[in-house]
Amino acid sequence: MKESDLYLPLKQYLEGQGYTVKGEVQHCDVVAVRSDELPVVVELKLSFNLSILLQVVERLSLTPTVYIGIPLDTTILRTRRKHVMKLLKMLGLGLIVIDPKVGSVDTLLDPQEYKPRVVKRKQQRLLGEFSARVGDPNTGGQAMRKGLMTAYRQKVLNIGDYLMQHGASKPMVIAAALTEPKARDILYRNVYGWFEKVSRGVYELSPRGKEEIPNWLVQRHTTTDVSPDQ
Repeated sequence: MKESDLYLPLKQYLEGQGYTVKGEVQHCDVVAVRSDELPVVVELKLSFNLSILLQVVERLSLTPTVYIGIPLDTTILRTRRKHVMKLLKMLGLGLIVIDPKVGSVDTLLDPQEYKPRVVKRKQQRLLGEFSARVGDPNTGGQAMRKGLMTAYRQKVLNIGDYLMQHGASKPMVIAAALTEPKARDILYRNVYGWFEKVSRGVYELSPRGKEEIPNWLVQRHTTTDVSPDQ
């Protein structure tokens, strides 16, 4: 398939809506004009990538009605359609899909002004994690997300460290010593498998905890934060 294979079905589609359509006008793949309306520009590509995004953003200096035209069976639409649509909305771009085999054309998205909506719940979660985390133990951009030092993991490690030093203990004793009101819940949930209940209301480190916690404690004290008060 060639990009030019997308042109005729698109031309017929736009003409059916009353546009006069011409190809390759001032470096634009497709230009459509109807009455005294602003021109419509469509850039045709066989795949969705950074190159086409840079190209169509540049076309916004000509008109606010700019579309990307791609084949219906483009892989990224099958795998990441939601993300593609959100990105195009943010950029104020439209999207047209074309099936040259049967001549079908469908407009999935019209260009529109994008006003991002801040999700307060997500924002509060972000700020909550930021303020609860002690120091800066993670390097931005690191690949292993499962190995991140989160504020929750820091709390669990504090309890693990206490048990390493004091042996089997009751949650209320740990909570008082560490000023950690959620100590009982953390021990009960045992997310990382580091604790085990040895008797009624008494916990100690599990074999896994004894093996893994010392390594995590090293990371907990490693920080990229150079602030003197950390």
